[in-house]
This record gives sequence, C-alpha cells and structure tokens, in this order.
Amino acid sequence: MKALIRLTQLSFIALALVFVGCSDDDDGNNPTTPQGNIVETAIDTNDLTSLVSALQKADESADNDLVDALSGDGPFTVFAPTNQAFTDLFAQLDGFSSLNDFNSTELQNLLAVILQYHVISGTAALSTDLTDGQTLGTLQGSNLTVSTQNGVFIQDATSVAAEVTAANVETTNGIVHIIDKVLLPQTILDQLADIILVPITDLAIGNENLQSLVAALQAANGDLPTVLRGAGPFTVLAPTDDAFTAFLDGTPLNEVPVETLTNVLLNHVISGAALFEADLNMMGQGYASTQATGVSDANISLFYDATDGVTFNGISTVSAADIKALNGVVHVVDAVITIPDVVDHAVANPNLTELVGALTSGGNTTFTDLLSDDMGTYTVFAPVNTAFENFSNPAGNDLNAILSNHVISGAAAFSGGLSNSYVNTLAEYAMDENLSLYINTDDGVTLNGVSNVAIPDIVASNGVIHAVDAVIDLPTVVTFATADPNFSTLVQALTELTPNTDFVAVLSAQDGSGDDPFTVFAPTNDAFAALDAIPDEAGLTPILQHHVVAGLNFRSGDLTPDGNTNAPTLEGDDIVITLPGTNGNIADVTDGAGNTGIGIDQVDVQAINGVIHVLDTVLIPDTNN
Repeated sequence: MKALIRLTQLSFIALALVFVGCSDDDDGNNPTTPQGNIVETAIDTNDLTSLVSALQKADESADNDLVDALSGDGPFTVFAPTNQAFTDLFAQLDGFSSLNDFNSTELQNLLAVILQYHVISGTAALSTDLTDGQTLGTLQGSNLTVSTQNGVFIQDATSVAAEVTAANVETTNGIVHIIDKVLLPQTILDQLADIILVPITDLAIGNENLQSLVAALQAANGDLPTVLRGAGPFTVLAPTDDAFTAFLDGTPLNEVPVETLTNVLLNHVISGAALFEADLNMMGQGYASTQATGVSDANISLFYDATDGVTFNGISTVSAADIKALNGVVHVVDAVITIPDVVDHAVANPNLTELVGALTSGGNTTFTDLLSDDMGTYTVFAPVNTAFENFSNPAGNDLNAILSNHVISGAAAFSGGLSNSYVNTLAEYAMDENLSLYINTDDGVTLNGVSNVAIPDIVASNGVIHAVDAVIDLPTVVTFATADPNFSTLVQALTELTPNTDFVAVLSAQDGSGDDPFTVFAPTNDAFAALDAIPDEAGLTPILQHHVVAGLNFRSGDLTPDGNTNAPTLEGDDIVITLPGTNGNIADVTDGAGNTGIGIDQVDVQAINGVIHVLDTVLIPDTNN
C-alpha cells in the first residue's frame, strides 16, 4: 500500500479566535502577538491537544526530546495537525485507535519521525513567504512541497495534500500553521506498509496484478479514481490483469466505448458497506446493488454466493479476500463482471435452476433470446426451485404458455411502484389477446392470489426480476374473481350462497370442455352492497347466470362503436351494451329487467377461458318471462 486517503477536510474558520493572541484581521496573513513558544501555544489551543499528547507520547522513548526541542530558541515553522487529523490518522492505521497504541520504543520513535516531518527548522515562514511549487526541508530530513492553488496546501509523500486551515499563528520561537491532516514521509509509508490503510484507488495503483484495472479506471471515466478515494465505505471487486485480458478478448482498451467501460467498472463497486468475507459467509446468498445502472437508471443487482467460496453473478470468484482499505475493502476476483441481463441473473442464481431448465427445455431458445434482448424492457416474475417442485400443472397447460404468463413486456415494474391493478403478460388467449395478471399489494406483493414475491427488484440491464414462491398458472375467470378483493361478495355468491350450482366448476372449464369461453360481467362488492338484500339461492342463481355470456370471449373491441350490442346470457335474457358510456362509464349496460345506465368501469380482464368486464351495479334479469 503506497499512499494515504484524503482525510476529511474540516473548516476551522473561527479557529484563529481561540488562539492566545490570534488576530481577526481580514486576510489572515498578518502575524499575531506571540504569547508563548510553540509548545505553550499548542497547550493553550483546544484543537491541538492531540498534537501535544503526540509530542509527549514520542518523548516516552529515551531517544526523543521533542517538547524541549520545540520549546527552544528556534526559529521554527510548524505545520500543526488538528485533533480531527489525528483521529483520521488512527482510522488509517489497522489496529490503532489512539496514541496509547504507540506503546513501544519502536513505535514511539516512529511517532517522533512523523512529528519531525511537520517542523521546518531555522525559519519562521508566514503564509505570504510560501510560494507555489516551493520545497521545504523538514527536521525529519524529507521534503514537503507547497501549493498555493485555491488556498495553501502542503504535499507529503501520500497522494493527498494537507490544507492550511488557519495560518500565521506567531509564537516566541516561530510560526504555526494549522493543517487538516497528519503529514507522512515516505520512510513511514515504507515501514508501516502492512498496517497503513490507503484509499481503494491508491491500493490498486500499488498492486502489480491490478494494473489493467488502474488503466481501465483511467480510460473509462476521469472521475472514477476520485470517487474511489471518497469516504465510502465501498466494497470493490478488483479483476486481475488476466481477468481483463479475457474480458477484452483482443480488443484494445481504448476501443471499448467509454460509457460501456464505465458502467462495467461501476458494476464492481458496492457502496454504503464494507463487506468482508466473514460478512458474506454469514449472509450466504443474496443480492447487493452496485453503482452500475441498468433499466430505468436503477442500480444493477449483484448476486453473491458464499456457500462454496465466494462468487459473484456465478462467473467471478474471489481469489484474494479482505484487502483492507481506508474507505472500504477490496476482494480480488478472477473475472470481469459484465452487466447482467434478465437471463444472466436467472442463470447466476442457483435457486432459479428449475426456471432456467424450463426456459431452455428441449433446446428452446425462444425465451433466452427474448429476455437477452437489450432493445426490450421486461418484468419477470421468476419462480424459485421449490415453486416448480410444488407445481402439478392441474389443467395440463402448455409450459411455454405458463412461462410467458410470468413476463410483462414493455415495462420495468419495480415493487415500489406496484399497486392493486391488472397488467398484461406475454401469455395469450388468442392472437393479440394477452392474458391479464392481477397484482395485489395489500400485504406484500401477490400475483393472481397464488404467488408471493419473495425477493423483489433484481435489476438487470433490460428489466427487473421478482423471485416468487409459486408458479403462476394460466388464469381462468374464477382465478381473477378469487384473487381480486373487489369481488369477494361475488365469490361468496358463486359458492356458499348457491351450493346447488357448481359455478366454480362451470366457469373453470377451458379448451372447450364446457360452455367456455365466457364473457363475465362481474359486479364489485359495492354493486352488491347497493342491493336492498342479496336474494336467496332461488333468486340469486338466475341473477348470477344473467352476468355470464357463454361461448364468447367478448372483448371491448368487439362491441359496436357508437351503438348497441346485444349479448345473450346464460339466464336466457339479453343484456344490451352501449358505447360510448355516460357519466364516466366506459360503456353503459341495460339489463334484462330494463334497468339502464349500469356502468362498465373496467374492461378486458383476459383469462385463458374468457374475459371479465367490471360492473358498478348488479344486473337483474326479466322476472316476468
């Protein structure tokens, strides 16, 4: 590890006011009236107590006498780190939390070397005496470099300079400038290489096996190295040089589109957490979000599996774990992790092997070709292995049709944007008549009343996956009546209130096995509540039959535009549907009893054996015929 991270830069605008004898002049460049020597001034300054303690700790070694030296005649120029600067230093030192950890003569001597690196002997230099690019020889023996670009900065042997936050504190034996980090010479970096934590970017620069990563970071986006020097915490998966060679496959790095390369690199960065190998082992399997972006600019999901070693997205294995950095942790991996599409995610997760097998059964590539297409956008409800194991396909439906019923095309539906509603899947009743899927969000996310989302929002380049706990069979009209809580009274009417008629069996018929297909006009709970009372079975049965048209899948597009459409019901009476509707209705219905203005509020809820249209009023047949 060859360099240190930028320590948190703090503003000490008012700091000069707490110094004994400090001036509140406008430019901060004028010297102040001295009240004591450098050590005495530091003792009297609240924000330099750590510096005083460091001098005393170094002097615990018989080899050092820093307090007396800095109390001598001088003159000296001292760059004085604040208390926060020392706190930041301890954060960089693995295993160190305070000055008390410098508990041996060797460590105390190292501390003395660090402190001597902050002292220029033989001169008392004001900030106005410092020039851009100037080198300063220190008491320790190494040089510091001055920058006056946008402030005054002091560059040590690390990659990040210290900023002078309060200048020109005059003492009886020199000048003190307050800085926001502890300066470190190269000799300290060399001696403490095993314990000094550097920023992730600097760690990569110093690793001879990660030079392709460094080159890619520089080629992809000039801001990336700066981002990875930030506060973090980050978990970075660092592909080896061999991994990049395989990824590029002979393509020169400079020929990879910058946008593509940037996103791939960001797919190796997990923000907000430093996930060590022990953390991953404890979690076992799961998803994290990377800084790469996928569909709808959402952060790409990354699947980790620590059940046998640690792998990511099923393609990249950790070869060297837990390389600590100041702002996170690095795991060296043996393959570049490209941006996954929907199929890649399915293949990567061992809990979805049954789904992958079903998608590719018999060499079928229809689904893999479709869901690998980055020109489309998909929402996929992916049944886990146990879901397939528990699915018996009671209706004997075609597997490809069932799989299509788990895919929404043209939209990436994230869990946070879902509500109780109907959407269309890729499964079809007939050409251009896609099956509906009912989403219920009253308690989690449930699909068609049978399948619950277990893992939401697995983000891919071309869509989003929700892992579900049950296979979603092709729905019948009964499926939707049961799944939609707005039809709970209708379900009660079809079952317990009419025990002598097996409406469920009748309306579950499909493939011509009964009176299917059906067009069902389904009254909501509010429609039933508007009745004075729900009739007994003898009166209720013909009412329910009056809501069903047998032998027709009668969709809104089949209605006569700007006119009336007659539809014969199972009860025997016709109903009349009028377009356009009135009073906000999609269409109006006149029932067998001649009641008008009945509203259709929703149309074309498509099942495999028919279609449902939602009514705001219960239809009444003609009781006189």
